[in-house]
Amino acid sequence: MPAEQLRVLITNDDGYLAPGIRALAPAIAELGYDVVVVAPLLDESGVGSARARMVGRPIRTESDVENGVTFTGIEGTPALAVTLANVGAFGRAPDLVLSGINRGHNIGVPIFHSGTVAAALTAAGQGTSAVAVSIDSEDPGHWPTAATIAGEALGWIVDEPAGTVLTINVPDRPLDQLSGVRHASLAPIKRSRVIGATAPTGEPMIELEPPRANPIPDTDEALLAEGFVTVTPIVGIGEVKDDAAATALAKRLA
Repeated sequence: MPAEQLRVLITNDDGYLAPGIRALAPAIAELGYDVVVVAPLLDESGVGSARARMVGRPIRTESDVENGVTFTGIEGTPALAVTLANVGAFGRAPDLVLSGINRGHNIGVPIFHSGTVAAALTAAGQGTSAVAVSIDSEDPGHWPTAATIAGEALGWIVDEPAGTVLTINVPDRPLDQLSGVRHASLAPIKRSRVIGATAPTGEPMIELEPPRANPIPDTDEALLAEGFVTVTPIVGIGEVKDDAAATALAKRLA
C-alpha cells in the first residue's frame, strides 16, 4: 500500500512537547504517510501499559501545530493514546503505530516498564503493528538519525503480519557513523541498570547506573556500545499452551 494511504499514529511517553516526537513526526510526514500525533500532555515515562481512569470520563486535550504537523496532548498515558486512536477518537484508526523518539535507550528485559515500548505492545494487542524507537542523546543533531531509522522500519513492518512489534535503539551518532544494524537479544534482568538508593532526606528512590564496561555479547546493551542500531522483535502477554498448573491445582482441591 502506498505511504500516502497509510495512517501512522505517532506517540511517546515523554510528552507531546518532547523534542523526540517533534523531530520524528515531520520526518515521517515527509515520507508521505498520513500522520496523526497523540501523546501524553506531560512526561509519562515508566508507566508501562497503564490506562488508568480511561472509561466513563472526558479526557482533556491540548494541541498545537509545528512544521505542518498537529501535535495533540492528552491527559493520560501512551497506552491510552493508542487506544483512543484505535477506537476512532482522532479520525480514521491508524494502520501503524510509531512510538518515540524516546529520550533514553530502552534496553534489557525491564523494557516492559517503558511507556514508549508499552504503547507499541498495546497497539499489537489491538491488532496494529508498531515500532518503538529510542536514542540516548542530548545532541539535537542526532535526532534525525533515529527518525531516519524509524522511517525505514515502518517501510518494513507494513508488510509483516498484523501485530508485529519492533523495539529499536539507536546509538548517539550521526547516520554516517553507525556501525550497522543488528538483531539484539534483550540484556537479562540481572544486568538491569536500575538500582535502589536512598535520598538525602531518607526516602527510598531508584537510580540508573552508567553503562557497564563488560556487557553480555549480542545483547542490545553490548551492540549499542559498539555503535550498532539494535532491532529486537518482541511480543506482549501470550498464553502458554500447558495445562499442568490447572491440573495440579485441581488435584490439590480434590
